[in-house]
Amino acid sequence: MDVLTDMSLDLTPTRPFSDRESATLELHNRFESLVHSQQVSWQMSYRLLRPLGSGGQGVVMLADRINPHDLSFRLALKFYRPGIYPDAASYQRDMARIARVAMKLARPQQDHLVDVFNVVESRGIQVVPMEWVDGIDLAHLLRPHMLDRLRERVDDDHWEHVNDVVVTHAESQLRLQPGIASAILRDCLLGVASLHREGIVHADLKPANVMVKRTGTCKLIDFGSAFHVDDLPLRSTWTPRYAAVEVLKGRMPTPVSDLASLGYIFVEMLSGDYPFAEAETPDEFIAAKLALPDELSSLLPEDVAENERLVHLIQKLIEPDPTRRFQSAEEVELGPDGLAEFQKQLVKGDLSSEYANEIRLLLEKIVHPAS
Repeated sequence: MDVLTDMSLDLTPTRPFSDRESATLELHNRFESLVHSQQVSWQMSYRLLRPLGSGGQGVVMLADRINPHDLSFRLALKFYRPGIYPDAASYQRDMARIARVAMKLARPQQDHLVDVFNVVESRGIQVVPMEWVDGIDLAHLLRPHMLDRLRERVDDDHWEHVNDVVVTHAESQLRLQPGIASAILRDCLLGVASLHREGIVHADLKPANVMVKRTGTCKLIDFGSAFHVDDLPLRSTWTPRYAAVEVLKGRMPTPVSDLASLGYIFVEMLSGDYPFAEAETPDEFIAAKLALPDELSSLLPEDVAENERLVHLIQKLIEPDPTRRFQSAEEVELGPDGLAEFQKQLVKGDLSSEYANEIRLLLEKIVHPAS
């Protein structure tokens, strides 16, 4: 019995390992060490391709993340500008806050919010790698030349269908048909609802921050002004044209303020008019927004203005008094006066269509994929 035991414990190899076997064993040992480590790290390189956008807070670049096997992964990198801060310490404090917001944004994985991948620092400058959204922002989609481009590429029947169902010319911009505009608003509401559940206020919702994807759905982007309700920014940044009345009066943006911004966007999509074109100062924007609910009947196309349900929905979105506004994105979407009821109305009237597919087909003709 002792002899057998000794023989079973004799693990001396009968021959030396070949170089190939040694390399395989070493690779296996490295794998085991890696997956049982407390921490791992590696270097990541990005090839910057071209600017996607630029603003007061920073620059967004289209980039390729360089991977093994000569492969690359396309994404967007936002570089935060330090020059808008009084000193380096202020920049670092606000970058820490923005990083906390970015990591909260990464949690929901909601289909209508841009995916945030990480927060990194390069030479003291904060950079946020995020999803690159293949499509066009809503502000560009509403520009008249986009429809002119389509006319050159489709036959008369397709052109008539697009104008009847999707988009048509208005006075200053393009005007989206009600079904398409409400589908875009619905995507925005789903994204905003997810944000608000995480305690985050976007604080700068506007057409340029709504990306219409080539798949026909939409995503909210640019969270440089966003903040958590328990982690306020050093300074509030927003776009006056789309800011709620209470924000223009000096109050900090709230989830209900985000809803007003979506209301102004919705009016712009339906009317085809650049909103508050004559206003320049905060007082002028406030006066224009106080008057807007009573001016909808003259501002909106006749078929929209005659739809009492839709007009009432818009009025509750843009209500100047935030306590009388819709109080949540879910209420806008699913409440008795909400968007779902209007879309049921479209179905009953045989006016509905596959909106995402209509948008997808439109973008196929007017948007070229990034090279």
